[in-house]
This record gives sequence, C-alpha cells and structure tokens, in this order.
Amino acid sequence: MSEPAVGFYGDDVTGSVDALLQFTRRGWRGRLFTSLPSPSALADAADDGDVVGIAGIARSLGPAALEAEVRPALGALAALRPAVLQYKACSTVDSSPEVGSLGRVLEIGRDLTGARPVPLLFAQPDFGRYTVFGHHFAADNGVVYRLDRQPTMSRHPSTPMSESDIARHLGAQTALALTGIPLTSYTDAADLARRIEACVADAVVLDALDAHHLRLIGEAIGGLAPTAFVVGSGGLSAAIADAAPRRPAPAAVAAATGPVLVVSGSRSPRTRRQTAVAADAGWFVAPLPRDDREAAPARDALRAGRSVVLASDLGPDDDGALDGLTRRAARIVRTAVAAGETRRVIVCGGDSSSRVVRLLGIRALSIAANPWGNVALLHAHADGPLDGAELLLKGGQVGDDDLFERVRTGGAP
Repeated sequence: MSEPAVGFYGDDVTGSVDALLQFTRRGWRGRLFTSLPSPSALADAADDGDVVGIAGIARSLGPAALEAEVRPALGALAALRPAVLQYKACSTVDSSPEVGSLGRVLEIGRDLTGARPVPLLFAQPDFGRYTVFGHHFAADNGVVYRLDRQPTMSRHPSTPMSESDIARHLGAQTALALTGIPLTSYTDAADLARRIEACVADAVVLDALDAHHLRLIGEAIGGLAPTAFVVGSGGLSAAIADAAPRRPAPAAVAAATGPVLVVSGSRSPRTRRQTAVAADAGWFVAPLPRDDREAAPARDALRAGRSVVLASDLGPDDDGALDGLTRRAARIVRTAVAAGETRRVIVCGGDSSSRVVRLLGIRALSIAANPWGNVALLHAHADGPLDGAELLLKGGQVGDDDLFERVRTGGAP
C-alpha cells in the first residue's frame, strides 16, 4: 500500500471540499469520502492519489458524539501512515467546549500520533482570514474584523465567538497547554520547524498574513517527522500543497446544461444576498418545502427550465432541528435528480451540506472544476441516478452575491 502525503478529516463537508480543492488547485490528486469507508477503500485511494480525505460532521457535535465520530476517522487515516495528518477546521475557528470542540480534537490527535506539539493554522488570506500575534481576524463584506467583532461570527447561532486570541479560545476547551509563534520571529522554514518541535506547549498557534507566510509554514510542516498531526483551515492545506506543487490545476466550469437547484439551510446574510440576486435574475425562489405538495411548484419550474432556490429561512421556523430541514432538502434533491429535472445542485450551509450529502447516499466526491477562487464544482460518486451529478457545497460565508447565477451560466467573476 502506498503512503499518501496527506490524510485529512474535515469537520464539515464544505470545509472538507475546500481542503481537497486547495490540494487539487496545486496539482495533487485526491479523493474525499463522505463517511468513514472500509480499510480497503482507503487503501485504494492512498494507492491512487496524493491525499485522502474524510468529510465529517464534527463541527456540530457535542463531546461524546464528537469522540465517536473523530477518533475512528483519524485513526483510520493515521493507519495509512501519511506524512501529515490534518484535522480540517473552519477558518473562523468555529468551536466551543459544548459544540465542535477543537480542544478535544487536539487530545484525540495527540493520543493517536504521539505527544508532540501540534501546529495550529487557521489563517486563509485569500479567503479574508488572518492571524497576527495569535489573534484571528475575518473579513465580512470586504471589511476585516477581529473575530469577536465580526458581524456573523460574533453572533453565530451555535458557536458565537467572544474571543479573538486563538490560544485562549481553544484553551477553554482543553487542559492542554497552548502557545504561539509570532510572524515577527519567522526566518526560514527549517528554523520554524525547529521552533515547533522544541515548543514546550502541547499545541502552537501560527500567524499568517499572506501567501509567503503560508508557504514558509508549509515547508516547515513538511520538515516535521511523520506522522505530523496538524489542525487548521484550508489555508493550512494550501500551505502544505504550496510547498510541493505537482500537476496542472483543474479546468474552469462550463454553463449548466439545464436548470440549477439550490437548497439552503444557511441563515447567513451572504446567502440571503445570493438568494436575492438569483430572484432578480428570474429564478424561482420559495421556502424549503415540507412535503411533496409544497414541492410541486418548484418541480414545475425545474421542468420548465427555470432555476430554483429553496431556502429554510424564507418560511416559518423548521421544527427546530437541523435533521428535519436536511431530510427535506435531501428528499427534493433526490427526487428532482432522479426525475432528470436537474443535474447541477448547490447545497448551502456547512452543517446542512454535510448531512444532505450523507442522506443522499453519496460515497465520495471529486473535483470536477474550479471556476474561480475557492469555489469547487464536484462530481458525486454514488449508486443510482445521483452518480455523476454536479454539486456545489457552499458554506454560509462563501461566494460573491451573484454566485448562484454564475454557477448556472459558467460565468467568470
């Protein structure tokens, strides 16, 4: 069995796709499983590519469920003996002691790979995420805010951010000791690798403001003894891949051959703006239907060639559960694709996307196209009519306001 350069677990499916995209954009071959596959399937993926990923749902789980989800996945990936084992976390450090605890993740990763300092990198400059002197910053609508003042993350419904100091934020989730290495002390990759290895703390926050910092960090991580356990964003994935670029990047996206279906569990202002722009462009926009009767107008629109947005926040509150709205979203996607009414689907919301993909029975995802920036169009690998369908899985804060229309037309920014 070949040993992949990187194995990663992503704490939601949109973040996992982002990690795969960062590697793919730099010519790495990879496969992303949507749940823990068999050892033989993992081994086949390792033989066939440079990077193997597992998309999970840990970002939305409590401590006991997170343990049951993450430990087997990281253990299976560690068994492949990759040079680097990454826990892919959101670039806005979404976590708390009660939900998606990254502190518990650090404990699990060190149990599996050894009691060595764990590099932490959440910066993703091309996505408006920066870390300076251990404090994290995130852009919103073109303005960069300290994380605890960023309009979306400071009022996040599950994990509101009240602290921008990453070590303090994660320190509330674990008894492990955390520290940081400021960018003012960066000299070269070899020196940074030595600083990480010599760190007396259990995990170390790394600063980054630009692509130069990412590349230096990626080279430093490449110099750590395998298997190096690391935690961080798609910026960390990009850093690792930038240190060893490989084949050509994927092609741009073509226009959809039929109407596009959007199902959304996202309540972010950005997704609402994207929905409004689609409505102005002539899309059919309605609340996410609760049953087949409510779904009938949307399906009529698809059959007439009109693209559709169905959003959970346009109607009355769901029965309060993420599981309820994702079951409804998966049902209409499955029905519309099986009937040949659409082949290109956008699922909005990080937690929603993870559950919808699993409910659809999609085994794995591969990058079909990278139309621009951090946007990835995916091919679904599944049994039945969903096999080969095109998917775009969009976190709440991803994409310009005209994203839906550009995915439909294949247009550039």
